[in-house]
Amino acid sequence: MKLPPDVECIEDASLLIWRPRGVLNEAIVNRIIAFVVDREGKFGRPFNRFTDMSALNAVDLTFNYVFHVALFRRLSRVGREVVKSAFLVTDPERARYVKLHAIMTDHSPLKVAIFKERAAAAKWLGVPVELLMSQE
Repeated sequence: MKLPPDVECIEDASLLIWRPRGVLNEAIVNRIIAFVVDREGKFGRPFNRFTDMSALNAVDLTFNYVFHVALFRRLSRVGREVVKSAFLVTDPERARYVKLHAIMTDHSPLKVAIFKERAAAAKWLGVPVELLMSQE
């Protein structure tokens, strides 16, 4: 599967970075989920994720949709190795979507954490903060 826009894979660090822009909607989330599922199957080993939501203008998702996505991701990790998914969220309105995702995946192999600063996310992921900086 082709690398989606705003996605970077750093294989040395077993890290996938996603920097969505504009309006985050169901179609965009569905594409990134399909990519992650495909990558999980092909990679042959677990990889952590970093999502930088700081460039979003808005989020157009329903509670029901986020609930079902989180449940799907939770169930897709059952019996598999632990992976970390760090979200950089600087806006409280956008944070509520990630908080729901984190609650739904709690006590599963998908460990979700929300950060306001890249340095804290990098420390949690065990990678240099420079990897999480935008390359633009």
